[in-house]
Amino acid sequence: MLLVWLTRLWPWLLGTIQVVRPETILRWHRSGFRAYWRWRSRNRGGRPKIERELRHLIRRMSKENPLWGAPRIHGELLKLGFELAQSTVSKYIVRRRTPPSQSWKTFLRNQADGIAAIDLCVVPTLTFERLRARAWRTGSYTSTSCARFRRR
Repeated sequence: MLLVWLTRLWPWLLGTIQVVRPETILRWHRSGFRAYWRWRSRNRGGRPKIERELRHLIRRMSKENPLWGAPRIHGELLKLGFELAQSTVSKYIVRRRTPPSQSWKTFLRNQADGIAAIDLCVVPTLTFERLRARAWRTGSYTSTSCARFRRR
Protein backbone atom coordinates (compact mmCIF):
# COMPACT_ATOMS: atom_id res chain seq x y z
CA MET A 1 0.00 0.00 0.00
CA LEU A 2 2.78 2.39 0.92
CA LEU A 3 4.76 1.47 -2.19
CA VAL A 4 1.73 2.18 -4.44
CA TRP A 5 1.19 5.55 -2.82
CA LEU A 6 4.87 6.48 -3.13
CA THR A 7 5.01 5.51 -6.83
CA ARG A 8 1.93 7.62 -7.59
CA LEU A 9 3.55 10.57 -5.81
CA TRP A 10 6.96 10.08 -7.47
CA PRO A 11 6.75 7.93 -10.63
CA TRP A 12 10.56 7.94 -11.14
CA LEU A 13 10.87 5.94 -7.88
CA LEU A 14 9.56 2.85 -9.66
CA GLY A 15 12.65 2.73 -11.89
CA THR A 16 15.03 2.64 -8.90
CA ILE A 17 13.38 -0.26 -7.11
CA GLN A 18 14.74 -3.71 -7.97
CA VAL A 19 13.39 -7.06 -7.02
CA VAL A 20 16.11 -9.46 -5.87
CA ARG A 21 16.15 -13.06 -4.75
CA PRO A 22 16.72 -13.94 -1.06
CA GLU A 23 19.96 -15.72 -1.99
CA THR A 24 21.33 -12.44 -3.33
CA ILE A 25 20.56 -10.63 -0.06
CA LEU A 26 22.21 -13.41 1.95
CA ARG A 27 25.30 -13.25 -0.30
CA TRP A 28 25.51 -9.46 0.17
CA HIS A 29 25.18 -9.87 3.93
CA ARG A 30 27.88 -12.58 4.08
CA SER A 31 30.31 -10.56 2.01
CA GLY A 32 29.70 -7.46 4.14
CA PHE A 33 30.18 -9.48 7.33
CA ARG A 34 33.40 -11.00 5.93
CA ALA A 35 34.73 -7.56 4.93
CA TYR A 36 33.92 -6.07 8.35
CA TRP A 37 35.75 -8.78 10.29
CA ARG A 38 38.70 -8.70 7.88
CA TRP A 39 38.93 -4.97 8.62
CA ARG A 40 38.59 -5.52 12.41
CA SER A 41 41.34 -8.16 12.53
CA ARG A 42 43.89 -6.28 10.42
CA ASN A 43 47.40 -5.70 11.74
CA ARG A 44 47.53 -2.24 13.22
CA GLY A 45 51.21 -2.23 14.11
CA GLY A 46 52.11 -1.05 17.60
CA ARG A 47 53.89 -3.09 20.20
CA PRO A 48 55.43 -6.38 19.08
CA LYS A 49 53.69 -9.57 20.11
CA ILE A 50 55.08 -11.63 23.00
CA GLU A 51 56.32 -15.04 21.92
CA ARG A 52 54.30 -18.09 22.96
CA GLU A 53 57.26 -19.68 24.79
CA LEU A 54 57.74 -16.55 26.90
CA ARG A 55 54.04 -16.44 27.78
CA HIS A 56 54.20 -20.09 28.86
CA LEU A 57 57.33 -19.37 30.90
CA ILE A 58 55.58 -16.50 32.72
CA ARG A 59 52.56 -18.71 33.49
CA ARG A 60 54.77 -21.58 34.65
CA MET A 61 56.80 -19.31 36.95
CA SER A 62 53.63 -17.89 38.49
CA LYS A 63 52.14 -21.38 39.02
CA GLU A 64 55.29 -22.83 40.56
CA ASN A 65 55.85 -19.79 42.82
CA PRO A 66 52.40 -18.66 44.04
CA LEU A 67 53.80 -15.96 46.35
CA TRP A 68 55.70 -14.25 43.54
CA GLY A 69 53.98 -11.27 41.99
CA ALA A 70 54.62 -9.51 38.71
CA PRO A 71 57.61 -7.46 40.01
CA ARG A 72 59.48 -10.56 41.18
CA ILE A 73 58.80 -12.54 37.98
CA HIS A 74 59.77 -9.50 35.92
CA GLY A 75 63.09 -9.26 37.78
CA GLU A 76 63.81 -12.95 37.24
CA LEU A 77 63.04 -12.64 33.52
CA LEU A 78 65.36 -9.65 33.24
CA LYS A 79 68.13 -11.76 34.83
CA LEU A 80 67.46 -14.42 32.19
CA GLY A 81 67.87 -11.80 29.43
CA PHE A 82 64.26 -11.18 28.41
CA GLU A 83 63.41 -7.53 27.72
CA LEU A 84 59.78 -6.87 28.56
CA ALA A 85 57.75 -4.57 30.78
CA GLN A 86 56.37 -5.43 34.20
CA SER A 87 52.86 -4.63 32.95
CA THR A 88 53.29 -7.33 30.30
CA VAL A 89 54.25 -9.84 32.99
CA SER A 90 51.21 -8.89 35.09
CA LYS A 91 49.02 -9.38 32.02
CA TYR A 92 50.15 -12.99 31.57
CA ILE A 93 50.53 -14.28 35.15
CA VAL A 94 48.01 -16.83 36.39
CA ARG A 95 45.15 -15.28 38.35
CA ARG A 96 44.12 -17.31 41.38
CA ARG A 97 40.64 -17.55 42.86
CA THR A 98 41.94 -17.51 46.42
CA PRO A 99 44.72 -15.26 47.65
CA PRO A 100 47.93 -16.92 48.87
CA SER A 101 47.46 -15.30 52.30
CA GLN A 102 45.35 -16.75 55.10
CA SER A 103 41.59 -16.52 54.99
CA TRP A 104 39.36 -14.69 57.46
CA LYS A 105 38.33 -18.01 59.02
CA THR A 106 41.98 -18.98 59.60
CA PHE A 107 42.70 -15.57 61.11
CA LEU A 108 39.83 -15.89 63.60
CA ARG A 109 40.87 -19.41 64.55
CA ASN A 110 44.48 -18.31 65.13
CA GLN A 111 43.53 -15.21 67.12
CA ALA A 112 40.61 -16.69 69.12
CA ASP A 113 42.41 -16.41 72.48
CA GLY A 114 42.93 -12.67 72.05
CA ILE A 115 39.44 -11.79 70.83
CA ALA A 116 36.73 -10.78 73.29
CA ALA A 117 33.02 -10.60 72.49
CA ILE A 118 30.72 -8.69 74.86
CA ASP A 119 26.95 -8.36 74.66
CA LEU A 120 24.65 -6.17 76.79
CA CYS A 121 20.91 -6.65 76.64
CA VAL A 122 17.68 -6.20 78.62
CA VAL A 123 15.74 -9.34 79.58
CA PRO A 124 12.06 -9.03 80.70
CA THR A 125 11.00 -11.42 83.46
CA LEU A 126 7.62 -13.06 84.23
CA THR A 127 6.93 -10.38 86.85
CA PHE A 128 7.53 -7.67 84.23
CA GLU A 129 10.78 -6.57 85.77
CA ARG A 130 13.73 -5.80 83.59
CA LEU A 131 17.09 -7.44 84.06
CA ARG A 132 20.31 -6.22 82.54
CA ALA A 133 22.22 -9.13 81.13
CA ARG A 134 25.86 -9.05 80.26
CA ALA A 135 27.57 -11.92 78.44
CA TRP A 136 31.14 -12.13 77.31
CA ARG A 137 33.35 -14.67 75.70
CA THR A 138 37.11 -14.70 75.37
CA GLY A 139 38.71 -17.64 73.63
CA SER A 140 37.39 -20.71 75.43
CA TYR A 141 35.98 -18.84 78.47
CA THR A 142 32.28 -17.82 78.54
CA SER A 143 30.52 -15.92 81.33
CA THR A 144 27.08 -14.42 81.93
CA SER A 145 25.86 -12.08 84.67
CA CYS A 146 22.51 -10.35 85.34
CA ALA A 147 21.51 -7.30 87.40
CA ARG A 148 18.16 -5.59 88.13
CA PHE A 149 17.28 -2.12 86.99
CA ARG A 150 16.69 0.19 89.90
CA ARG A 151 13.82 2.60 89.63
CA ARG A 152 14.66 6.15 90.62
